[in-house]
Amino acid sequence: QVQLVASGGVLVQPGGSLTLSCAANRAIFSLEQMGWYRQAPGKQREMVATITDDGRTNYADSVKGRFTISRDNPKNTVYLQMNSLKPEKAAYNACNAKGREGKGRDQSFSSWGQGTQVTVSS
Repeated sequence: QVQLVASGGVLVQPGGSLTLSCAANRAIFSLEQMGWYRQAPGKQREMVATITDDGRTNYADSVKGRFTISRDNPKNTVYLQMNSLKPEKAAYNACNAKGREGKGRDQSFSSWGQGTQVTVSS
């Protein structure tokens, strides 16, 4: 498993920008995938952006062109840069890490950060 610590929640105005960070207690290049998942009130959790250990990225259609996920391997940190934010009340953005462990590395795991509350409102 891995422990994830994300940046704190904030309030931002519509159209503004915000960068979330997620720091892991192990080398992130040893993890198969890291990413951010969002859950707004009354809605299902959805993938926002992911990045694999070999640098491949994936974005939800709703954020393509506005969000960018990146890694800083020496700092064991993943960032999600969010631009042109749309109005939203208290959505929780959770950092996720997927990897493998155990003898023979045959045991998969999925770890979650504490969640970052982001409110986009004027």
